[in-house]
Amino acid sequence: MADSIKINKLEIENVKRIKAVKIEPTKNGLTIVGGNNNQGKTSVLDSIAWALGGDRYKPSEATRNGSVVPPNLHIVMSNGLVVERKGKNSSLKVTDPNGNKGGQQLLNDFVEQLALDLPKFMESSGKEKAQTLLKIIGVGDQLTALEQQEKELYNERLYVGRTADQKMKYAKEQPYYPEAPKDLISPSDLIKQQQEILARNGENQKKRERADYFKQSVLFLNQEVYAMREQLEKKESELKEAQNNLQIALTSAEGLQDESTAELEESIANIEEINRKVRANLDKDKAEEDSRTYQDQYTELTKKIESVRDEKTNLLNTADLPLPELSVKDGELVYKGQQWDNMSGSDRLKVSTAIVRKLNPKCGFVLLDKLEQMDLDTLHEFGQWLEQEGLQAIATRVSTGDECSIIIEDGYVKSEEAGNMDSEPQTAPTWKAGVF
Repeated sequence: MADSIKINKLEIENVKRIKAVKIEPTKNGLTIVGGNNNQGKTSVLDSIAWALGGDRYKPSEATRNGSVVPPNLHIVMSNGLVVERKGKNSSLKVTDPNGNKGGQQLLNDFVEQLALDLPKFMESSGKEKAQTLLKIIGVGDQLTALEQQEKELYNERLYVGRTADQKMKYAKEQPYYPEAPKDLISPSDLIKQQQEILARNGENQKKRERADYFKQSVLFLNQEVYAMREQLEKKESELKEAQNNLQIALTSAEGLQDESTAELEESIANIEEINRKVRANLDKDKAEEDSRTYQDQYTELTKKIESVRDEKTNLLNTADLPLPELSVKDGELVYKGQQWDNMSGSDRLKVSTAIVRKLNPKCGFVLLDKLEQMDLDTLHEFGQWLEQEGLQAIATRVSTGDECSIIIEDGYVKSEEAGNMDSEPQTAPTWKAGVF
């Protein structure tokens, strides 16, 4: 970033293990301070943090053991500010390019605290890293609300889904009787039907009796015809009428069949068993209907959950994130689809550095300790990314290899050339107390 501020030059004297060190870090990319253990590498980073970050970073034993000269720190920033700490009290002095004096407040404007202590960020939990990122991009509260909404919908859907499964399981376990009627049988209805049949049968019997009556009348009248010739005309008339009535009665009674009440009697006798089957069928139907209802609710809740997840995705996609493919999922930091514990070492460094830069875009540098955990390919990849992003990193590594920009040995910069990052050869120390 064009406006970010970096370290042009630093001079350190009598701080912790440092006797006298002068470094001009590369503007963009990785400056590695190498050396064996206990030679003063970490003291370089501690000195920078103290000089720029204030007394909160002052080492508990700041003065080099055995030195009679107090610490002396001198840093020149890319914006022209000169930062100094010297004297008995290591007082801070900040001078701008115009010669105006300032203090810690002037430094706080562009020095990001996490840039001075990047391991603190890297060692924080995944959720803490995610919260830092969300705070930077300003969507933390919105995302928290959406995640809470998604959690509530998910729990509701889980309950509905389990209930639907239970209802379906219950329905499958219920016996079913296809021959049973759909509705429960009422004994009074069956008895009423039986009485109606008996009444119709009674009417049929009356018709038969009437036919028999007319049949007997015909026989009697035939006898009278022979006996009462004198009344023939009258009786023949009566006969014809009786014959007509007989014909009508016979026609009405012909083909009549009485209805059986056996089925109703059986139903009345078995009414409890029939109703048990009906109730079982009704229970099964109700369970299946309940299951379908809960399944519909489950489907609807699934749509709502997907909608909330889409809203979360859109919220993060439109946010001004420090890196492409960097996001937050389920409260965890995610980069290229991987959570922190699955990221490569290089990706972890990229994410941490990018977030620090986003916290304070004016701060163009970070300090990194103990990069010996990184292999050379990872270091090279990280260095290329820093150059591409226009960022400066000053790091330590237990090594005396060619990847180191300078080598610290016994509190000094080693005299022979070390490193392949265009650093100038360091001359043998000509240090004396209080003077570089």
